[in-house]
Amino acid sequence: MGWGGFLSKRSIVGAFMLCLLAGNSIAQTKTIQSPVPLSEQLAKTTMSIWKDSMAFKKDRPAEWSYEQGVVYKGLEDVWKKTGNGDYFKYIQKNIDFFVRKDGSIRTYKLDDYNLDNICPGRGILTLYNTLSDNNKYFRAITLLKEQLNYQPKTSEGGYWHKQRYPSQMWLDGVYMAEPFHAEYAKRFNNPQIFEEIAKQFFLIEEHARDKKTGLYYHGWDESRKERWADPQTGLSANFWGRSVGWYAMALVDVLDYFPKDNPNYDSLVHIVKNLAVAIVKVQDPKTGLWWQVLNKPNEKDNYLESSASCMFVYALAKAVRKGYISQSYYMQALKGYTGIKSNFISVDSTTGLINLTKVCAVAGLGGKPYRDGSYDYYINEPVVSNDPKGLGAAMMMATEVESISQSGIGRNKNVLLDSYYNNEKKTDEATGQTISWHYKWDETPNSGFSFLGGIFNSYGATTSTLYEAPTAANLKNADIYIIVDPDIPKENPNTKYIEPGDTTAIINWVKGGGVLVILLNDTGNAEFDHTNALTKSFGIQFNKDSRNHVDANKFEMGKITGQPPLFRKAKNLYLKEISTLTVKAPAMALLKDNNDIIMASAKIGKGTVFAVGDPWLYNEYVDGRKLPAEYQNFTAAQELAQWLLRQVPFKINSLLKQGSLIKNK
Repeated sequence: MGWGGFLSKRSIVGAFMLCLLAGNSIAQTKTIQSPVPLSEQLAKTTMSIWKDSMAFKKDRPAEWSYEQGVVYKGLEDVWKKTGNGDYFKYIQKNIDFFVRKDGSIRTYKLDDYNLDNICPGRGILTLYNTLSDNNKYFRAITLLKEQLNYQPKTSEGGYWHKQRYPSQMWLDGVYMAEPFHAEYAKRFNNPQIFEEIAKQFFLIEEHARDKKTGLYYHGWDESRKERWADPQTGLSANFWGRSVGWYAMALVDVLDYFPKDNPNYDSLVHIVKNLAVAIVKVQDPKTGLWWQVLNKPNEKDNYLESSASCMFVYALAKAVRKGYISQSYYMQALKGYTGIKSNFISVDSTTGLINLTKVCAVAGLGGKPYRDGSYDYYINEPVVSNDPKGLGAAMMMATEVESISQSGIGRNKNVLLDSYYNNEKKTDEATGQTISWHYKWDETPNSGFSFLGGIFNSYGATTSTLYEAPTAANLKNADIYIIVDPDIPKENPNTKYIEPGDTTAIINWVKGGGVLVILLNDTGNAEFDHTNALTKSFGIQFNKDSRNHVDANKFEMGKITGQPPLFRKAKNLYLKEISTLTVKAPAMALLKDNNDIIMASAKIGKGTVFAVGDPWLYNEYVDGRKLPAEYQNFTAAQELAQWLLRQVPFKINSLLKQGSLIKNK
């Protein structure tokens, strides 16, 4: 069977898999398709409204606010989904308006002890993790963490929402602080912080959750002194949609960083599952949307509200993608997404930009003028269009739904990255610890593979790392195994080579259906002899040469034209300083340039081998911040990831079992 026939068969299998997992989602998604994805349309609206700075209040200068944080997160998600560096540059420009060289933050006051002000810190973390010139961002992050160190607390350790709201925990505050707190804990290796984070959720569970509905009251006052607080329970009176939305988003975002071996991890996942049940129960059956006051759909003047609806769709879709809840919830998320597009998205006839309508402008508790938390209060707050927190949540939602709609191809597949042959070490400036770096999944600077990992994740695959030599046992659960740029002594004095026993284990794994990916490098920058001893078994040899030397930013010197079967959309590729290939049967060339073989593959038993002489798809040349827009490495990474996932043998027994489980739920 030729390669064309093989790809065609895999495409049919992939379509069957998606149909089985998503039920009738394909028919429903026809009503929400657009030439430009909704996430990108929303980002364009956001960046058009606030071109120069995020001054949200009319006739007032820009102020550090939680609304910026939601927008930053939405734009970051779109950036990671598209590889368009313009979104990152917009985030950086706006944060740099606030963060001074000494790390102080314009208009921010630590002594306010306002949890809202922590939220934009997630954007600062993104800049710190991505940029090499990052000292000021580190100081700003440390400043925000200092606030959390001394944030006033209830007697049980729950953060007050603000200094001026004593003894009060709000659902909003959990979102404002804890995703930042969790990312900080992971990035700076402070695992003890996760206990504090879990406590905030558990206190909300204990005090604010209604056992009958599973929903959460907006606020809880430990002192019972506030006028809005029930004198017996300390709770506010209603289930405000967006407040529960904040809490739902906080849960799924914190779990991105929460260690799975932490004893509180499973408890947080359990909260997600229970909340998903409660959210779906109050979803409007006709539109798929959610009400301003969640449990009173028939009450006078209640209305379907867009920001809460976006937050719930985001939380459900992400929880499905991450495996916290059943795949069946995807249909509820998709129904909400369709309802949002039908009811809350309009097009400005003058500008052609889309608008997000029917956003509750703001709602809170206490303060001046006093907000009593009554039904009438929530219903009578202003309703606006293109509110920043609504647009931010909508971008996050759209990227999730757009990702999960394509995630069938990678579901139940594991992409394993070697960190044994490639295991360079350096000292992390922030923690002082020695860390493994260069081409790692979690590595977000130029040298990392975080974008490539994110692409695999967007197709439903899991990503993991192997820190030991490959064996039959530790390759057993891998579907794709990536070996990248094996070390040489000048890079790693403790160099590990691909030994004969390793070669045997890898060959047997490939024959059994594994997909092996070798991303080498040019001569002088990678180990060739042991690597070629492995790849010659597949008919592939890496030549000890170096092609596509690029002077400074003369990117055209690294240009190669993409070709089928790998690349159909990516026409202009950029590869710098690569080793070429020599192939013989059973291998075949997949990409040539001027008679040089650049990429090759081989079919061995049930498995596949793919080879290219460059790490190539690391962040520097994928994330859109460096390469001119004409180069399509991000699109190429998507197409290569899809192609690799399609090479994994079809596991019909596993699929039928999953389909049966979904059908029974």
